[in-house]
Amino acid sequence: MANWDEIPEIDLYSDGGAEPNPGKGGFGVIMSYKGKRKEFSKGFCLTTNNRMELSGVIFGLECLKTKSKVNVYTDSKYVINGIELGWAKKWRSKNWFRTKKKKAINHDLWAKLLDLIEQQEFVKFHWVKGHAGHLENERCDELANIGINSNELLEDEGYEPTTESDSSSKPTTQTSLF
Repeated sequence: MANWDEIPEIDLYSDGGAEPNPGKGGFGVIMSYKGKRKEFSKGFCLTTNNRMELSGVIFGLECLKTKSKVNVYTDSKYVINGIELGWAKKWRSKNWFRTKKKKAINHDLWAKLLDLIEQQEFVKFHWVKGHAGHLENERCDELANIGINSNELLEDEGYEPTTESDSSSKPTTQTSLF
């Protein structure tokens, strides 16, 4: 990662979904820094809503080219609670088991998300109510649907069918952070 004199503060907005769930899925991401904004979307042929919610945040964090202060805005309580309530760290400490016999679902994505968070100055999660007029969340929902309806759907290589009820909602010449 590049070094900057001042640690940048990035706003990352994300939303994901699957239709049906499980089914075709997608995520939408908006990255914002000092008035500059980039939008992204991806679609997958078979996945779940929760995997797309996680994948959007992961994609946004992977786009960062330098250690940053990141504010993540999502309507996914699953993602927020997994981080803010410490579920993911607890599962990782138990070799990705929720209980003695039950493996944590989406542990591949939780592991990736935790690793990416640790690379940043800080990552703070903020919940926004979905479908309630929040402009960036509404746009991320549109981007997720663009991904879902894409003719170039990707394979979600970590998707595993389960019985899960998955319904949720340095100074440098570098000029771009993402």
